[in-house]
Amino acid sequence: MTQIGLPPSEIPMLPARTLLGPGPSNVDPRVLRAMTQGMIGYLDPDFTKIMDEVTDLIRRVYKTAEGRTMALSGTGMSGMEAGLASLLEPGDTVIICVHGYFCERLVEIGNRVRANVVPLRSDWGGVFPEEMLEQELKKHKNVKLVCAVHAETSTGVLQPLEGLSRLAKDHDAMFMVDAVTSLGGVDVAFDDWGMDYAYSATQKCLGCPPGLSPVSLSERALHTARNRTEKPFTWYLDLAMLADYWGWGEQRVYHHTAPVSMILALREGLRLVLEEGLDNRFKRHAVNAAALRAGVEALGLDLVVPAEHRLNQITVVWAPKGIDEADVRTRLLRGHGIEIGAGLGDFAGKVWRIGLMGESSKQENVIALLSALERILPEVGFEVARGAGVKAAEDALTAA
Repeated sequence: MTQIGLPPSEIPMLPARTLLGPGPSNVDPRVLRAMTQGMIGYLDPDFTKIMDEVTDLIRRVYKTAEGRTMALSGTGMSGMEAGLASLLEPGDTVIICVHGYFCERLVEIGNRVRANVVPLRSDWGGVFPEEMLEQELKKHKNVKLVCAVHAETSTGVLQPLEGLSRLAKDHDAMFMVDAVTSLGGVDVAFDDWGMDYAYSATQKCLGCPPGLSPVSLSERALHTARNRTEKPFTWYLDLAMLADYWGWGEQRVYHHTAPVSMILALREGLRLVLEEGLDNRFKRHAVNAAALRAGVEALGLDLVVPAEHRLNQITVVWAPKGIDEADVRTRLLRGHGIEIGAGLGDFAGKVWRIGLMGESSKQENVIALLSALERILPEVGFEVARGAGVKAAEDALTAA
């Protein structure tokens, strides 16, 4: 019989990583310290005060005065599934604007809740055209929900939302938005853009570990979730029950054991966002992304997304033909401690996804990555002008 020894007295340490992929991003030391506070009961009155503080902080980042905000216990996918499962009933019509991998995830979950899913597909690497939605809405009566992804992580596209929202409202449909990669890194105006439900995640531009999904619901969305003809298939992600748990009902009602340490982390992460100031934070992401793009192009690499639709949080780069893109990523990770992401779906094996989000969006990270690429690319057969990428990035930063 195999004997299992006692665990080591010292905690095994993870290798140091500069996380420049599509998520997670690096975490500020203040957030890590917040997580290490002593435990408190999830029904303790002092903890419910913390929950109330978190709802207010989320409202400020979503720029909403009316939204019912909370943090779901789960990653961004919990926010996606909660929205579709709570706002749709079997047979309800939902139109999903599809132009990337995570848009397709909405389609998959919509089918699982037995809705009448109408996927409208446009080309990867571009924005979803409003005309497609306008034409499709005219074909249907009683569309209940329109869904869009604000920042499509698989393609690096920033989708304009106001026109889509206006079209949804013109046809009395609710508007649901995936803000997983956008919240905290680019403007997300829940009220002004007419959203009914939006969900995000903690591990990207909010600079926290993965584990929570900050969401916001309009009064209409919460009323819809509470006045269904039948209960949703999910108990754990029932937005009506979760809203009561987070204090949006007549009285707070226990629902599940809250991940106390993660909620403390989120509170600190949101405080950091607001201390920096939303506009300053958005500018930081934009400046660093522009420097990265300048450096990448100076190395002779091509960007996937047209300039006017690029996402500052994720830059998607075509891997040169004949180059093993996975080998480059491995060399970055093993030789330089830098992680970047691979392509998904239609872009699998064809692109690199470089993330500059939250704590990871730093000038020194841009320079470190470009410097590493200048060494690695010639090793795998793609010649570059040594120093060109770093110089282009430094020039862009100086000019910003």
